[in-house]
Amino acid sequence: MQLAILSALGVGGATIVGVLLGFAFRRIPHELNDGVLGFAAGVMLAAAIFGLIIPSLEYGSVWVTAAGIVAGALFLNFADKLTPHLHHITGLDQEAHADSQSNLNKVMLFVMAIAIHNLPEGIAAGVGFGGNDIGNAVTVALGIALQNIPEGMVIVSPLLLAGVPHKRVFFIACFTGVIEIVGTMLGYAAVSIATFILPAALAFAGGTMIYVVSDEMIPETHSHGFERLATYSLLAGFILMIVMDYYIG
Repeated sequence: MQLAILSALGVGGATIVGVLLGFAFRRIPHELNDGVLGFAAGVMLAAAIFGLIIPSLEYGSVWVTAAGIVAGALFLNFADKLTPHLHHITGLDQEAHADSQSNLNKVMLFVMAIAIHNLPEGIAAGVGFGGNDIGNAVTVALGIALQNIPEGMVIVSPLLLAGVPHKRVFFIACFTGVIEIVGTMLGYAAVSIATFILPAALAFAGGTMIYVVSDEMIPETHSHGFERLATYSLLAGFILMIVMDYYIG
């Protein structure tokens, strides 16, 4: 139990570390921003495949995984129409920021995707601690924590550029890490239930991540003339996750 709690705090805390790093390097030119965002897109794409979709296939059937991916993508598609109702979280007046409304919609959709995928990801870590293979559970938690650092970093800059106050940016970004802590403890506390819903939950989260990478992150990194840098950065992030999965997983 104590190891599960410490791991949950470590997994969630990694996001906060990324958030603090994001604040430290928030004033960056478009070229570097597109490179960092492209790198994060590669991390998210690899995490969706290796950390969510493949484990979903291992826990359940291919049809559950396929349905979960489609459901996750459709959910974000519909959520895109609902994001204006989430703007009270940012503390911004919609009418006063009408010129940046479209950008804010994209930012909130991106943050929502991060938050959604953190819950089943946390559950996946918690399930391991509820079983017998503690070594594998620690490995999974470590991999998730390392992945969360760039995720925490990449949340900060888009929120700041959209005009969200610094304090709200910090709490919004940290909240995505808190969700993962909750997921880890839920997975530990209810292994049998979590194992039953895990395949669909993992695939659903994978679908949301692939959707946001394709629909928001890649177009954004290719809109300022630095698409070559963004592409190689995406490959670097993807390869990094492959190496981590090979040596840690």
